[in-house]
Amino acid sequence: MSGHSKWSTIKHKKAATDKKRGKIFTQLTKELTIAAREGGGGDPAFNTRLALAIDKAKANNMPKDNIDRAVKRGTGELEGSELIELMYEAYAPHGVGLLVEVVTDNKNRAVADLRHALSKNGGNMAEGGAVAWQFTRKGYIAVGGKVDQDELFLVAADAGADDIQFGGEVAEVYTELENFQAVREAIKEAGMSVEEASMVYEPNNAIELTESEALQVMRVIEVIEDLDDVQSVYSTLEISDEAIAAMEAA
Repeated sequence: MSGHSKWSTIKHKKAATDKKRGKIFTQLTKELTIAAREGGGGDPAFNTRLALAIDKAKANNMPKDNIDRAVKRGTGELEGSELIELMYEAYAPHGVGLLVEVVTDNKNRAVADLRHALSKNGGNMAEGGAVAWQFTRKGYIAVGGKVDQDELFLVAADAGADDIQFGGEVAEVYTELENFQAVREAIKEAGMSVEEASMVYEPNNAIELTESEALQVMRVIEVIEDLDDVQSVYSTLEISDEAIAAMEAA
């Protein structure tokens, strides 16, 4: 399998969510509200998580009024249902580990929906800690457009980046969490195009499967992503561009 990349996963997820604009707006609203509540207030200048959420909302053409309302719900200026942020651990077929980020106003509904989706598609819930150790929390930045590799390497490395990978449609930059904001700002200040900036769970040792096996796992991930309360799904699957193309053509 060739052409492995995080960006392929992002493209696959975007292709799915763009068909469901209401779903992604709901996800963004929840993330904005949680970020304002948990990240340090409603000012993105002092709340990195909120700044990232606002950037993502704008990139998805979310109206400014919607963004403002979501932030105000997080800060308590507007009333809204109490949202709970949860992380579930699970296994997809072929032993692929999953971390499922959930934001919900009904924990019982969220876990029941997730359990049903897994059992119906050959997966199962895992005990707490059984899967999480297979991942490391990282900052991730995808830089698009024509990139001077030497310049990007110098800018990102000087700001504290751990790893920079070139190839495909974007250059991918990975950082420790404490350096994430500094690296992101340095890249933007250098005039480069930041296509994606987020805090992700990177697998420590990704699992390579045959294309048919990978497609089976990706279908399970897609079903889980479509659940109302699910924000993000991270997996230990090594996804190839060929598998992505096959999934999108199906």
